[in-house]
Amino acid sequence: MSQYFDMDDETLWNPSNGASRLFRRQVAVFEAELELSSGIGPMENDECRIDPATFEIFVNALLAHHRRTSHAIVLALSEGFTATVLVLAERAGIRVDLAQFGSAPDGALEDAQVSTVTGMSAPAEGRAWGAGLREKARELGRRMPR
Repeated sequence: MSQYFDMDDETLWNPSNGASRLFRRQVAVFEAELELSSGIGPMENDECRIDPATFEIFVNALLAHHRRTSHAIVLALSEGFTATVLVLAERAGIRVDLAQFGSAPDGALEDAQVSTVTGMSAPAEGRAWGAGLREKARELGRRMPR
């Protein structure tokens, strides 16, 4: 069995029930973390509708949040979800400009990791961060059936 994530009349993703359930649970975690609706509606009759305008705001907030952290554990926990959302955004025709997040983050870092050996770690350099996330999204996108 599988479920459908649809926007308008287009299926963006048709994952297995298990992958869908785990993804939707992560959506709830990041909605709470960002204090923002994702635009990803409830699963009803194996279909989930995505509101394009709300989803676009969520995608950009998620990317900004991901960019502001240098904590290795937080990054590891969020990278797969962020890359999956990036695939959905691109399939939805949402223009995602990773370059806007490429420079060093403005303001204080969130969840900065402090090492007892080297001090506080810094976020990845902009191009490396964007290229790494884009590559992860490409890799996942090849495994995300429509």
